[in-house]
Amino acid sequence: MTDSLDSGIINRRERTFTPPPITTIADTGISQLWLEDLALKILYFSGYLSGFKIAEAMALPFPGVTDILLTSLKQDKLLEIKSSQGGLGEGAYTYAITGAGIIRAREALERSQYAGPTPVPIQVYNDSIRKQTRGRTTVNDRVLRQALSQLVLSEPTLQKVGPAVNSGTSIFMYGPPGNGKTSIARAIGNLVSRGTMYIPYAIFIEGQVVTLYDNVNHQLAPEENTTQMGTGTLKLASKRDSRWINIRRPFIVTGGELTLSGLDLVFDDVNKFYEAPFQVKANGGILLIDDFGRQLVRPRDLLNRWIVPLENRIDYLTLHTGRKIEVPFDVLVVFSTNLPPKDLVDEAFLRRLRHKIEIGDPNYQDFREIFQRVANGKGVRYNDQGMAYLLQEWYIKHNRKLRASHPRDICDQIIDIAGYLGMDPVMSREMIDRAANAYFVDI
Repeated sequence: MTDSLDSGIINRRERTFTPPPITTIADTGISQLWLEDLALKILYFSGYLSGFKIAEAMALPFPGVTDILLTSLKQDKLLEIKSSQGGLGEGAYTYAITGAGIIRAREALERSQYAGPTPVPIQVYNDSIRKQTRGRTTVNDRVLRQALSQLVLSEPTLQKVGPAVNSGTSIFMYGPPGNGKTSIARAIGNLVSRGTMYIPYAIFIEGQVVTLYDNVNHQLAPEENTTQMGTGTLKLASKRDSRWINIRRPFIVTGGELTLSGLDLVFDDVNKFYEAPFQVKANGGILLIDDFGRQLVRPRDLLNRWIVPLENRIDYLTLHTGRKIEVPFDVLVVFSTNLPPKDLVDEAFLRRLRHKIEIGDPNYQDFREIFQRVANGKGVRYNDQGMAYLLQEWYIKHNRKLRASHPRDICDQIIDIAGYLGMDPVMSREMIDRAANAYFVDI
């Protein structure tokens, strides 16, 4: 399945970016004094570390870079060698911070408590995103049908989803709850995330650090060049810059918790460094804004925040100093809502959204197919007589809308009731009545 899907996906612009290896301090794009402070902070928090471990914590090579930093710090009597292992070189020496080093480390910590992998300058990050842009990821009809094969969708809906994916810009999905909007978005995300890209652990902006890599929202891609050292995995620094990590193209979901502040740089007042907002973490992939309209802020305010990025494919972020920073906006944004569009957006904003797709209720034939698939998957014995009874007694008589999520929920009810009664889960009239009575509530 994977091979056949991949063979039908065309990236018109192949990835042309691999982080080049670092051989000198100048290659990092960051001043030596700042890097020395970072090394001191790492030692301050860790106590005793070998030269190799310091280099690993800083995501920098030891020869030519970290060794020079440690030599400078030793000369300034900010750290000292506590032990050495003959024959293994300076990288095996165990280093400790001195009293003078503690004073300087604390001064550095007052400015920022960041003590992780060396960040990458913002200009380098911006250039990497432009080089790794999705361009126009093209899927054909066969591939899209395979990707959505677990869903039962009408033909008109399928014919709208394909061009929307190929646009790579924005999609507005709306319709009643429970009909698969989020599932469609996740299937699109699976298509896009088949590719990989490089992102840095953190970004350096005018002396400030912005953490980017998020182990919750970013999925690691298999590394081709790794070597084992002890119990850990050490990336081969000779192959590329270790400040970068290879991930699958992101698919990030945010819902009712989204706020205007969450779309800008998030400054930690205690640790004194930033976290990248959702759309920056999603660069190169997809950002799904689920349950749009349920956020604590007004939908209009939230939509106004997206106007410039959607039109110009550039976003502007603000440091706590007030300085504006430009970053690429290479994100396929998917808005998904259960609310009527007229209650959320005006014509001007809808015009900026490239594709609008209504995900409506299934018809009777589609509902039957969904129920049959779900019942077979869950081990509920399906029959058409039970389906006809369910539709007549619990939908038609009650003038109840069909929802694509109902078959799953009703089958779960049947399984729960059958387990309690010690019976096989079947679509008998009695079992359907008990399940529907427990599930439906007239509002």
